[in-house]
Amino acid sequence: MANKQLNNLLDNLKTKNFDKIKTWLDTVHPVDLAEILTELKDEEILAIYELMDYEQLAEMIEEADEKAQIRLLKLLDLDEIIQVFSYMSADNITDIMGNLPFNETKQLLKMMKEENAGTIRHLLGYYSDTAGGLMTTEFIALKENLTTTEALLKIKQIGPKTEIIETIFVVDESKRLVGTVDLRDILVAPDDQPLKEITDYNVISVLPGTDQEKVAMIVSKYDLTVIPVVNRRGVLIGIITVDDIIDVIEAENTEDMFKMVGINDEEQVISPVRISIRKRLPWLYVNLITAFTASFTIGLFEDVIAQVVILATFLPIVAGLGGNSGQQSLAVMIRGLALGEIDFKNSKETLFKEILIGLINGTAIGIVTGLIAYFWRGNFFIGLVIFLAMVINMVIGALMGSLIPLGLKAVGIDPALASSIFLTATTDTFGFLIFLLLSSLFLKFMI
Repeated sequence: MANKQLNNLLDNLKTKNFDKIKTWLDTVHPVDLAEILTELKDEEILAIYELMDYEQLAEMIEEADEKAQIRLLKLLDLDEIIQVFSYMSADNITDIMGNLPFNETKQLLKMMKEENAGTIRHLLGYYSDTAGGLMTTEFIALKENLTTTEALLKIKQIGPKTEIIETIFVVDESKRLVGTVDLRDILVAPDDQPLKEITDYNVISVLPGTDQEKVAMIVSKYDLTVIPVVNRRGVLIGIITVDDIIDVIEAENTEDMFKMVGINDEEQVISPVRISIRKRLPWLYVNLITAFTASFTIGLFEDVIAQVVILATFLPIVAGLGGNSGQQSLAVMIRGLALGEIDFKNSKETLFKEILIGLINGTAIGIVTGLIAYFWRGNFFIGLVIFLAMVINMVIGALMGSLIPLGLKAVGIDPALASSIFLTATTDTFGFLIFLLLSSLFLKFMI
């Protein structure tokens, strides 16, 4: 669909059919428009800009990814950027300005109204991956001693400038957050009822330095649509809306997925070859070292394999199933750690459960594999060795798939970053070692 729209747009640009383009601009979603414009040449983008107002530009740039935002803004003068920013919320402006060159950011801040510039400077003081970096300062906060009638008048005044209007934050005389109230409750309450009588005082909040992943976990756990940000004294300084949390969850999931296979989360499909190689090659070297460890283990038992060559056929099966067992435990454990469901202190029950699962699955898979080996080679002891090795290695895989991320988390290393590499090394090395040790013990019965 996007390709078809791009082709139609290019055709209309060539024929200078600007009326059709303007009609199309009114119907296309800002996300799709941003994706399509990044496929055009600079002069073509500028031609489209001429047909758009600042509000349309703001909506499109807000929805574009970081690289596209920088490119699309570079085609505008600083005066035009200020006009575009006038249609954006403070948190979105902050996110964009955080990616711009320092000199350009400085110039833009000088050109802004002092009130707006002060807000942006304040937000730029927080790291982008913290609650302070995510929050917006555009919210409605009312004092608890107001009546519902007075509250509605305030909401009418402030509402058009805020990001959300459904949730009203209630503060005391010192501007400390005390609770929240829904707009619906204010609308249906008697005219002169004090706001504090309909306020929900059971409010969840975060500090500005809270990591974005922790914020996402809290929002998910308590099913929130907005979460307030307070300073150490409890004063309300900003809010984080659910649309920003969705972006965080997507970014964190992408980062963890990439890390598990040794890829930097900054790499994209369109990244240059040299960038992709630089990001991936170091982890491949780590994998090479672990592979040599497993190969060295096999080398210790060359004489055993030489006497029963069929054993070489089953080596990858034993190691592979142990690895798969471990990867299943690893995925569950990393998710549990990410959601705060488990830590090192309360992990005993989970570890026992994973050992039991590995034992049961290992027994079930080991019986089938052992029987296949027995009927294939007609030797009971070959089947027995494979059965025992399969059970032991799948138990080890399940156990290590749980222990490795717990251990990495305990020493301050992201479990998603290195767990998979250590797990593969463990299950391969122990799988080969256990299988070949058992084979050497029963060697005289297998020859």
